[in-house]
Amino acid sequence: MSQGIKLIVYPVKDAAKAKTLYSTLLGVEPYADAPYYVGFRVGDQEIGLDPNGHNQGMTGPLAYCQVDDIAATLQQLLDAGAETQQAIKNVGGGRLIASIKDADNNVTGLVQMS
Repeated sequence: MSQGIKLIVYPVKDAAKAKTLYSTLLGVEPYADAPYYVGFRVGDQEIGLDPNGHNQGMTGPLAYCQVDDIAATLQQLLDAGAETQQAIKNVGGGRLIASIKDADNNVTGLVQMS
């Protein structure tokens, strides 16, 4: 079952500058501040900054739909015609992510929280 888009990740080249900008924009300090990820929470929405995103092929923000069972959801989407963009990957803290591409090459992420 999907809980809607709960996470948007932006690829950034300068995490320090981006952290300052998004702290100002969102009016909160990051809850996670690591060399590989900076995360902000605003209500039930998470905004993430990925300093490695460009190196991993991200060309812009990626929206992640939160799901209860990432493997089952991914398979349902593949059966419905999607292609795997990124296989299921554990990014720490029990969080699993994957992404799919639709017939128009639009990429959507999936995230399963622990």
